[in-house]
Amino acid sequence: MSCRRAGREWENGVTALVLMVAGLVAGAVVGGYAVYLVTSSSGTWRRLPYYPVRSLADPVAGGDEDTVTVDELPVALVVLSRGGRLLHAGARAQAEFAEGLGTLIRHPAMQRAVAELQPGSIREVRIEADVPVRRVVQGFARAAGSWHGHPACVVVLLDATAHDALDRARSDFVAHASHELRTPLAALIGFIETLQGPAANDAVARQKFLGIMARQAARMQRLIDRLLYLSRVQMLEHQRPQGQVVLSDLFARLNDELQGKPAEDRAAVIIHPAPAGTVRGDADQILQVLVNLCENALRYGRPAPPAVARIDIGAHWLEGGGLAISVRDNGPGIEARHLPRLTERFYRVSQSVGRGGADQGTGLGLAIVRHILDRHGGRLDIASTPGQGTCFTVWLP
Repeated sequence: MSCRRAGREWENGVTALVLMVAGLVAGAVVGGYAVYLVTSSSGTWRRLPYYPVRSLADPVAGGDEDTVTVDELPVALVVLSRGGRLLHAGARAQAEFAEGLGTLIRHPAMQRAVAELQPGSIREVRIEADVPVRRVVQGFARAAGSWHGHPACVVVLLDATAHDALDRARSDFVAHASHELRTPLAALIGFIETLQGPAANDAVARQKFLGIMARQAARMQRLIDRLLYLSRVQMLEHQRPQGQVVLSDLFARLNDELQGKPAEDRAAVIIHPAPAGTVRGDADQILQVLVNLCENALRYGRPAPPAVARIDIGAHWLEGGGLAISVRDNGPGIEARHLPRLTERFYRVSQSVGRGGADQGTGLGLAIVRHILDRHGGRLDIASTPGQGTCFTVWLP
């Protein structure tokens, strides 16, 4: 069985399960019947006979109330009025979508599907939201009679963000990564052919070429590692972290991380004492943000000799709320026209001073920073003046 066919059958199976639950709950809401929709192995749909479903009356109110206990169902489920207003959100829906639930319900595609819903029918709707982060949700709506006296419909929400991110990662790899890998791969092939031919017995050339080949191979390895990490970050981008990060521990880990850098790099970094307190977030990801910013400053933020490089890292609480962490260098600075694009994947500014001819990196470090901060509800501010250095400021709520 091919991967594509297996993926298609998995999607059909999930859709069948969701539609079955939607029909089951809708029937329970009205105290009547539910429709089972299933898919055969060939991928075609067929309708089974109607099966009665007993409604769950409210034991406190007593009598035959038109309510049903839906919070215990293992699906993200909401009940909407026929006008698209939220009447009830299940516990699973609140936990899985949190503050983004209102955005999904008010989305034009969802409102249109509810408005056009016919009695007894089930409509599938795909919602793509890009604010505050990209999220893809499939909704399955079914008319459900009434809810506490209001004409209503039941909507089952299925989060397809991870699946969408995986598809986008594959497309990005074909469109961008293959191009980025072509240059170092061509260099490796060229040096190997040279060593096998004209320079086969040239010891000096062999040592020189092997050093270049090692750097090109390391560049490809870094690119692949960054792509894999970026893919993992995007998989979790729509889920807000719930942990607490102790700032003193964070700065201590950052200092340990930078100890692995060459001596000339470590000497340029000054980490100021961290303020007291904690911030909500994923400690490993916030550490990765600071490491990426430091590596970016070490690579591009060095002034032309004989000036001495200096990179300052500090943090402070803001009066208006939130934490600001800054990474400042005294390097050549960045022209204003580049600033809006620095967090784009594979975007790099030509290096004119400092390590001339050095590898300019993967162009993914700041893209990773942006996606991590999007997950945390934070932002990245970049201020730079040519000839006076650059300051990257991370704001966390």
